[in-house]
Amino acid sequence: MIFTLIIFILILAILVLAHELGHFWIARRAGVRVDEFGFGFPPRIFKWQGKKTLYSINLIPIGGFVKIHGEQGEGKGDADSFASKGAGRRALILVAGVAMNFVLAMVLLGIGNMIGLPTSLEDANLFGGIVKSQKIQVIEVVKNSPAEEIGLKTGDEIKSLESPSGKKYPANADEVSSFIMKNVEQGILLEVQRGKDILKLSFMPRPNPPEGEGPLGVLLTNTAIVSFSWWKAIYYGIKDTVNLTIFIVSALGKIIYLAFIGQPVGEVLTGPVGIYNITSQAAGMGFIYILNLTALLSINLGLVNVLPFPALDGGRLLFLAVEKIKGSPINQKIENIIHTIGFAILIILMLFITWNDIAKIF
Repeated sequence: MIFTLIIFILILAILVLAHELGHFWIARRAGVRVDEFGFGFPPRIFKWQGKKTLYSINLIPIGGFVKIHGEQGEGKGDADSFASKGAGRRALILVAGVAMNFVLAMVLLGIGNMIGLPTSLEDANLFGGIVKSQKIQVIEVVKNSPAEEIGLKTGDEIKSLESPSGKKYPANADEVSSFIMKNVEQGILLEVQRGKDILKLSFMPRPNPPEGEGPLGVLLTNTAIVSFSWWKAIYYGIKDTVNLTIFIVSALGKIIYLAFIGQPVGEVLTGPVGIYNITSQAAGMGFIYILNLTALLSINLGLVNVLPFPALDGGRLLFLAVEKIKGSPINQKIENIIHTIGFAILIILMLFITWNDIAKIF
């Protein structure tokens, strides 16, 4: 538990520092004063005063911030104020955090592709890649299936199957499916590796499963650790970031659509508690899975922040766009009120998601 907590805080620190560093660096380059660069939310537990910026570490380690001079509209006459800069420079400062999240994902996935990432051999383009540690892994467990009943989980590796007719050490996912089909309505002992643990699980394959689910109720794939030379790893790091971005945008779009038509979305939303549980699973599977998870969360953080919602970077960009269209700034008091309301809604949403995560556990 302590190890998972340390990994969880480190992941948050990396994500937040990358995002806020983007704002900080571009603000400084644009000649805007940054009053404070903080990790976590107050109260402060440590601070250090630089030449122009106060650096702080705060007690609640679930976020971070940069306090930019003039961000709330003050100091319009100051040369180093955010409010005194043109819309183009302000937009660059706002979008820099999101950009850094994508850069971080590219770097992490590039490192991962150089070390070796777990890859589905069915979908992989292995040109020039070094393949090792081939496995048969569970990538989906169907609800109310024998697989769910015996506790199979995504990421489990199938090592062997045993029935009254004999024992099988399958070479690929097709051999697992074939063995189960031949032993429908017979007890099968399944040997599974989960992290460092070897588990023995017994089940009875269903004779007439729902269409597309199979007798066990799992989706299996043949995976391997695939690594590339450093220069190919850079390419695949960028490619994987683009593919993950498309996937997450699609998922976010589906969530927003379901919420808009009044469908429940609580099951697919995850907050800090849910991320902690996912971190625990990744930590048990090894460093490369933690690297992959961090990259995924970084992309997710970037995409969420760019949504045109008040209090988020995307919301502030939307106000800048309106300013450019109408030719004059929006009343600062009105903008601040809207952002405050947006922030309150986000806090309520986070509390709801956290409560839902806890409910899932218990």
